Amino acid sequence: MRRALLAGLAAIALGGPGLAQPIDRHALVSRHDIRLTRVDPSAPLMVGNGQIGFTADITGLQTFPEAYSKIAPLLTEAQWAWHSFPNPNGYTYADGTTPIDVRGTQQPYAYMKDWNEAATRPALAWLRENPHRFSLGCVALDLRAKDGQPAKFADLTQTDQTLDLWTGVLTSRFVYDGEAVMVRTRVHPTLDMIVVDVDSALVAQGRLGLSVKFPGVSKSLNPDPSDWSSPGGHLTKVTGEGAKTLSLARQIDQTRYFAALQADQAVSFTPEGPHGFKVAPRAKSTTLALEVAFSRAALPALPALATSDQAVRDHWKAYWTQGAAVDFGGSTDPRAAELERRVVLSQYLMALNAAGEVPPQEEGLFSNSWNGKFHLEMHPWHAAHFALWSRPEYLERSLPWYLGHLKDAQARAASHGLKGAWWPKMVGPDGVDSPSKVSPFIMWQQPHPIWMSELVWRDKPTKATLARYGELVEQTADLLASFPHRDDKGRFVLGPPIIPVQENYDPLTTFNPAFELEYYRWGLETAQQWRLRRGLARKPEWDVVIKGLAPLATKDGLYLPTESTPDFWDVAKSAECSRHAVEEKCLNRDHPSFLMAYGLLPGKGVDRETMRRTLRAVERDWDLRQTWGWDYPMVAMTAARLGEPDKAVDWLFFDAKNNKFGLSGMTPRVHLDAHAQAFVPTSAGAGAPAGAPVGQDGPGYSRAAETYFPSNGSLLAAVAMMAGGWDGSSGPAPGFPKDGKWRVRAEGFKRLP
Repeated sequence: MRRALLAGLAAIALGGPGLAQPIDRHALVSRHDIRLTRVDPSAPLMVGNGQIGFTADITGLQTFPEAYSKIAPLLTEAQWAWHSFPNPNGYTYADGTTPIDVRGTQQPYAYMKDWNEAATRPALAWLRENPHRFSLGCVALDLRAKDGQPAKFADLTQTDQTLDLWTGVLTSRFVYDGEAVMVRTRVHPTLDMIVVDVDSALVAQGRLGLSVKFPGVSKSLNPDPSDWSSPGGHLTKVTGEGAKTLSLARQIDQTRYFAALQADQAVSFTPEGPHGFKVAPRAKSTTLALEVAFSRAALPALPALATSDQAVRDHWKAYWTQGAAVDFGGSTDPRAAELERRVVLSQYLMALNAAGEVPPQEEGLFSNSWNGKFHLEMHPWHAAHFALWSRPEYLERSLPWYLGHLKDAQARAASHGLKGAWWPKMVGPDGVDSPSKVSPFIMWQQPHPIWMSELVWRDKPTKATLARYGELVEQTADLLASFPHRDDKGRFVLGPPIIPVQENYDPLTTFNPAFELEYYRWGLETAQQWRLRRGLARKPEWDVVIKGLAPLATKDGLYLPTESTPDFWDVAKSAECSRHAVEEKCLNRDHPSFLMAYGLLPGKGVDRETMRRTLRAVERDWDLRQTWGWDYPMVAMTAARLGEPDKAVDWLFFDAKNNKFGLSGMTPRVHLDAHAQAFVPTSAGAGAPAGAPVGQDGPGYSRAAETYFPSNGSLLAAVAMMAGGWDGSSGPAPGFPKDGKWRVRAEGFKRLP
């Protein structure tokens, strides 16, 4: 691996000497270790392995949830842990569909006319809520005062917490009642197991042990699905107990899972209600170590603590030493150190939250939004960067989900009279589309399997890659070729019905969104290249669509977001819709997604200078307060491809509430609420029914979530492009300024198409 890394080394120093030494990976990572000396109520730190995430408070465990924001709960969520409420009426996907007239034919869409419709059609509510993620359990300190009462958070002093990124170990120190306490927390790399050890005289005094408890599932699923108030609604059964071990079976309705506890010494497992256990050493000791594992099936014997500890360290060392890296050390631009911090912390967070067996939800394993379901249109923004950073195996963990649901996607396409595989938007692991005002008409996720498969191919151009994803690419392309229809001008057009990436359009009147046109064209052409790689001929019917797709619509020298809004830029420049106004009817908000046609994509059908003028119009006339965290790196990619590296960096640092990277590297999801109307988003997601709590982020804003991982994923994709280049770029780090202020050393990146 080391030899391959050196062979692929592309280390450069802009404004400095020529070829540099290989990046000191340990120094690069470790200078961004996180240290907290007090609670950050919006961002408890996380440990995890991609399959399971554990959110820890300042004690290193989940001891004091009350010290944190209600939308930053302390959870233990796994990619495989899903639950459904009982369905006595037997609701199916068909019960959530509404017939929509599509050019004279009635087609089934999982459509709800408004959010209140769920009150009169209970099938809609059930289908949106189920299945949903839940929290597996709570691992906390059992910390007691001298009188035996539980400790109060206010009585902790000298709190000091450090996340060692190189080893994946979270070390937490504090003083309670005059005694020092140290807690180390980490997660095993291949078992869904939290590993913790505690060191304090309080252990020997019998005042400090560990607590493991199991919640039910709350009817209010977002952002915290845990229900601690209904112990009769779920079951915890002891299936085995030894001097150091305890085996448990859990059942919540029809959901079953298992837990296993293993201490490093003989302990007592004292029941704490029907769903909890206190763990304390039998012999007098100042230390206590415990492994807490969760699984879909009964667990075999757990590894020894020392073995687990070494496995964690080996895993994170391998993660940081393999794949790509970028070092901005020596830069004089004052933003360079902060960009490096954001990049390193984003790599850590995405390894925890975006590298599991199913596509990640937008809050990853941190908390729930949209009931914990994932949005397939966001999958590349979460995980495509892994391939660009030469870690394709992390992306490939979730791609089998598409392979497993290929027949479902083909059936969905057939129900619309189309060929190929139609991929839904908001789904759980079952692949069933969730009813929505918006979701069923969003179509930009359709080429994603081709995009992600192509990125894997660029990392691993082998027959095995072609064999694994060839049929997925083929069936996806068949949908891309059959979804467009000919208009009266003989062109192939997209929609209606369709909603573009920018979701504030009427699906029944919208057609030819710019990015989707270019993405479908790129997807079909790339699928043809896959056929040639597999020794097959090009499909003539695909070529007909490639050639016949409508061009991107323009007016007055600017690209239009959709062909169906010819007056878009005139309205955007009006006083009513200026960036100082907040009007739902104004369309110059949300994602300026048309820029992706020449940024994320190579833009074969895009005129470079028209796109440059369009970027200027976005800078001038877009309401950039009403955007999302992934928009800013996305725009930076367009600026980079246009040869404007200064602007690319400026966009990475655009001053917006959704573009703030906290101490943990997390970014919030914040929405403008100047009119305080029913439009207010909640933790259930933008445009969802009111009712879930939201935090506040200053006058006119509501905070919908404390973290939004597409921001981190898009940053990593943009930096990979800017540091590693793209097809047709030249020179080292082509997306960074050449003004002598940036010293960019880059290793191991794969080029963006």
